[in-house]
Amino acid sequence: MNLQPYPKPSITERIKIAAHYLLPQLLLTQCAGWLAQRRWGKVTHFIIDRFARHYRVNWQEAQKSKPGDYATFNEFFTRTLKDGARPIIADENTLCLPADGRVSESGTIDDNRLLQAKGHLFTLEDLLAGDTELAAQFRNGTFLTTYLSPRDYHRVHMPCAGTLRRMIYVSGELFSVNPFLAQHIPNLFARNERVVCVFDTEYGPMVQILVGATITASMSTVWHGVVNPPRQDGVREWHYPADGETAVHLAKGEEMGAFQLGSTVVNLFAPGRVSLHERLQAGAITTMGECLGWAVK
Repeated sequence: MNLQPYPKPSITERIKIAAHYLLPQLLLTQCAGWLAQRRWGKVTHFIIDRFARHYRVNWQEAQKSKPGDYATFNEFFTRTLKDGARPIIADENTLCLPADGRVSESGTIDDNRLLQAKGHLFTLEDLLAGDTELAAQFRNGTFLTTYLSPRDYHRVHMPCAGTLRRMIYVSGELFSVNPFLAQHIPNLFARNERVVCVFDTEYGPMVQILVGATITASMSTVWHGVVNPPRQDGVREWHYPADGETAVHLAKGEEMGAFQLGSTVVNLFAPGRVSLHERLQAGAITTMGECLGWAVK
């Protein structure tokens, strides 16, 4: 684990960091959410076109391949892909990447500490809203943090087959989660609003966390729908049975949730169960469905 301090920010960078502390995060997020739902016809199509050009969105892989195909910006942002655009790695002993994006950090959890960026650590207990029993299951385990940029496909999928047992909504800040701020704002992922999803899998317990951010208008899951808004202080929790009509079973590569405007996904695996692919170092590009790692035999 790289604990070297990150170089001190320049004056310009310090101003940029301070601005994020001063921004009215919730108001900006609420406004972004409202605007993203407007049905303004040609105006909406123009905004989508400008956004797609600026961020070089790949239209060729989308099911709807023109700005005019989308009634709202949110429909575009959570766009689905053509069948076969993201093949799921088939080896039964292999896990797949849950999202398009880039690796923020990855590796072994040092007792209960995860690496956010050079010089910044945060704890399992903080990330998991103080749930010490849940945190204990992942001490010395493995983690992968994936940052989704504005250009990326924003649906999140399962790295392996799993049965949902708990969903925990944790209120929090709405800092941007881009790589620059991850390097400069301590405890970022454990401070921001997030949805913690706990699964039983053949690799032991697995947690997949959707982390909110500035102008991330909402996070949703396939079994619940939109989790936020409403936004409430504190922690809300849902429990799910392992069997029966209300049980939630998801296959490897199956969609589990989505962001309306982008953010970050954190995966936690129990110790001694999963070995990450060696290429998944900070900055590596991730493509949903490609190899995340292997079962430890």
